[in-house]
Amino acid sequence: MSEGFNIDIVNPEKSFLSKENVSEVIVPAFEGEMGILKDHIPIISFLKPGIIKVISGTEEHSFYVEDGIVEFKDNSLSILTSSIFDIKDADKKFISENITEAENELNKENLDDQKRFLLNHKVEVLKSLSIN
Repeated sequence: MSEGFNIDIVNPEKSFLSKENVSEVIVPAFEGEMGILKDHIPIISFLKPGIIKVISGTEEHSFYVEDGIVEFKDNSLSILTSSIFDIKDADKKFISENITEAENELNKENLDDQKRFLLNHKVEVLKSLSIN
């Protein structure tokens, strides 16, 4: 019997990550950070900008996700997203450009509260990445 569960992360271009025997995944759900372990109750939730942490044994991988949907059912986690990248592959210039783009969007008039919240959160998360 497996000690963990399966995860599949898919974006429009490809299957981004497919891994078996994962022990824990932490996702930036709209309701707040959510930790998922084996035998978690079935869930469906939306993602906000943030960090997905995939923990398997002693390994931990972190990915920045822009948005998406997460579903956990029968010890299988599926994440569908339009934008994701591996944090270890991101350089400071790329992160800085994304921060500037989000800040420019924030300066636009006619932003609804939800869009403003998501953009502010995106800037906050990306700035935390550029510090590390």
